[in-house]
Amino acid sequence: MNETIGFLIHDTARMFRRELNERVRHSGVTAMQWRLLAYLARNEGSNQSKLAEFLEVEPITLSRMIDRLADAGMLSRRRDPDDRRAWCLYLEDKALPLIDELRTAYVLLADEAQDGLSADERAQLAGLVERIRQNLSRKACDTKQPEQGA
Repeated sequence: MNETIGFLIHDTARMFRRELNERVRHSGVTAMQWRLLAYLARNEGSNQSKLAEFLEVEPITLSRMIDRLADAGMLSRRRDPDDRRAWCLYLEDKALPLIDELRTAYVLLADEAQDGLSADERAQLAGLVERIRQNLSRKACDTKQPEQGA
């Protein structure tokens, strides 16, 4: 095997995103907007700074994206009760059918991508990739910790 695991995961994710974008192009939602809506579906009430960090975008870029989705009636901003300067984001009812459609497209694509893998192989693959993610997540947390004794 010549490719590293990092390259394989990155390239596979890129191909997956490209195919998903193609399948949901008619919705008028960009890939980044879809990621934002999907994240909010799982983490409704998140504040913009956490969301920008998760999506790995600059806050101003996220703010513009949120403006467009708010103007389309997909989400709303509410004051963060813990930080008067911040906003929390909530899905509007108009977004729910779109999220369902996008989720269905995602599930179908994931099933096609795993074609030929048994149920056990699918579970093993998911478990291994999750372990890699946890290792990297732990490493990221370790690098954010201030050094002891400094």
